[in-house]
Amino acid sequence: MKKRKRTTYKSYHYVIIAFLGILSVIMMYPLVWMLMTSFKTNADIRTNRTKFFPTEWTLEGYKTAFEKAPIAEWFLNSILITATITLAVIVTSTLMGYVFAKYEFRMKKVLFVVLLATMMVPPQVTMIPRYLMIQKLNLFDTRGALIVPALVSAFSVYLAKQFITDIPDSLCEAAKIDGAGPFQIYWKVILPNIRPAIGSIGIFTAMANWNDYLNPLLMLNNIDKMTLPLGLIYFNSDRTSDLSATMAAAAMMMMPMIIIFILFQKQFIKGMTMSGIK
Repeated sequence: MKKRKRTTYKSYHYVIIAFLGILSVIMMYPLVWMLMTSFKTNADIRTNRTKFFPTEWTLEGYKTAFEKAPIAEWFLNSILITATITLAVIVTSTLMGYVFAKYEFRMKKVLFVVLLATMMVPPQVTMIPRYLMIQKLNLFDTRGALIVPALVSAFSVYLAKQFITDIPDSLCEAAKIDGAGPFQIYWKVILPNIRPAIGSIGIFTAMANWNDYLNPLLMLNNIDKMTLPLGLIYFNSDRTSDLSATMAAAAMMMMPMIIIFILFQKQFIKGMTMSGIK
């Protein structure tokens, strides 16, 4: 049985570890405070402002949040929109990345440069054109108003293309010899070899759309069709004195993405370290 090599730490390693630990505590403190506050009563919050943990643990804030606002509808809207966009972006980015990486055609480099150039355009610049487009498509105040403009991500295409470029052409050629068509190669050769990239694309896309506030604010009017970030602002402005319920609603918005990141953090980290971004 092989003995594991003992890691030798130098003095500056401990300084870096201590610094990262302090930084992590500073970053995590507001999130943990919010979670703890969501289990307090409003009286406990007012009388024990310096106390971190609840005097008496209660779910009253969560109960109030569900009773006073359509939290369930906002949660469902966010899940449906985020899941649809994430799946669509994974499909479109891997397909386009496959084409750019493994096929030669006229204007290929120009099209790829134009695609990358779209990442340099601030979203605020395209707000009015997107709004007018959604109006003409009769999608305003629907889930489609958020889904349609987000079906393609230039960054995700770039990330997928970098991964697929590193796949040996011999694998694709061998599949062709065995009678596989372009889609079979994509499904049986390309996708299994870029799982880390798919994980990274999925997490990036899900987090961006789950936390999106600007686009729902622009495209949605109906309260029942709001997503969690937009609904939370509406709920907070309506119940400024009920801090317990507000923190409970914020915790419900935050926890799904944290859970997803914890479950898929290995794929996410592997995807970023192996992304081939050179």
